[in-house]
Amino acid sequence: MKIEKINKKKNNQYQVILSDNTSLSFYDDTIIQFNLLSKKEFDKKKLEEIIAYNSNLDAYYSALKFIKTKLRTKKEIEEKLKKLGYKKEVIEKTIKKLENQKYLNDEIYIKSYIADQVNLSLKGPNKIIYELEKLGFKKEKIDEYLEEYSEELWEERVKKIIQKRIKTNHNYSKVFLQNKLRGELNNLGYDNKLINSNIANMDYQDSKDILIKEIMKAKKKYSKKYQGRELEFKIKNYLYSKGFNIDVNINDYMD
Repeated sequence: MKIEKINKKKNNQYQVILSDNTSLSFYDDTIIQFNLLSKKEFDKKKLEEIIAYNSNLDAYYSALKFIKTKLRTKKEIEEKLKKLGYKKEVIEKTIKKLENQKYLNDEIYIKSYIADQVNLSLKGPNKIIYELEKLGFKKEKIDEYLEEYSEELWEERVKKIIQKRIKTNHNYSKVFLQNKLRGELNNLGYDNKLINSNIANMDYQDSKDILIKEIMKAKKKYSKKYQGRELEFKIKNYLYSKGFNIDVNINDYMD
């Protein structure tokens, strides 16, 4: 088998045309490594070696391009290269090369990820641990870097979230708001003990305006079908479902 022609392409690649009209694309590193020149001859075994070498380069450059946009984990790169169709052995060589060149560094990634979540999101420690574990990191390693953040920091974040929700609440009773906050803070990954202690101490009283608004809403909903005691019962049930004290005399608001 002989090289008939070599054409320069973009991105440090060359088109190599063989004597059987096969057209291959090789990186300049491959051209140099095997001293590929026009009219050079080689057998099928050598060609397979050249193609394998170039495939490793291609996987490596694909991984570098993937890393260029943001820090990546070993698991992310493995999944990306697998999706691009590279063989297992090629992916393993690529990962090892990236690790040797310090492109993959668990410590830097975990520290950076945690810092981003603390500074740019409302997530708590449990959520951060869960997301990092999904990326392939061990909980013990994650805990090691999370210890750099104090319990006071997480408590202050919980308090800020609670205060923000109180400030923007225009529809909920205290009980309903507390339950809603428990769900939100739990989903954000905060510890239940921390959530409950801060919610129990939250400074919030049911607003008369909200109560009146909910009574009027319930009255409009049920007055077409019910009257008198039945209507009062339906409205009180509605208020109970919203967390209001059903001992309130709703007749004061029925006119």
